[in-house]
Amino acid sequence: MQTKPILDACCGSRMFHFDKQNPLVLFADNRQIETTMKDRDKIRHLEIKPDVLHDFTNMPYENESFWHIVFDPPHLVQGGENSWLVKKYGKLPCNWREVLKKGFDECMRVLKPNGTLIFKWNETQIPVSEILKVIDCQPIYGHKSGRLNQTHWLAFVKIEQSL
Repeated sequence: MQTKPILDACCGSRMFHFDKQNPLVLFADNRQIETTMKDRDKIRHLEIKPDVLHDFTNMPYENESFWHIVFDPPHLVQGGENSWLVKKYGKLPCNWREVLKKGFDECMRVLKPNGTLIFKWNETQIPVSEILKVIDCQPIYGHKSGRLNQTHWLAFVKIEQSL
């Protein structure tokens, strides 16, 4: 039985969390990494240490388990194996449309009725308009951020059918 009310389905290095050990959040990812590598002229350390290892397209949680979900899947489809960005964010396979649709649907499955889903997407390689076509769902609202305004924070609500 799931006891934490919040799921970060692709937590990565937890970079946007104010409290990286928040006891209300179940931090999950499909990888566990600790590495140091050179990125241009800097040495960078990366630690991805989820509470749970899972595949976001087939999560091991019961239906309607979480009140709030953060879905920040990999947004890269191109990049070398040793790329700092690929190590940090992960990389989508060539069937990325199917993977993202399954991941979004899986997040909605484990989201409680009237719960919220925040979908973070960077459109450096794939525009958010294409993502919205793939998931076939419109957000309630969204916000652009980042140096080039390419990061989108999209808010979805799982509305109960009786409303």
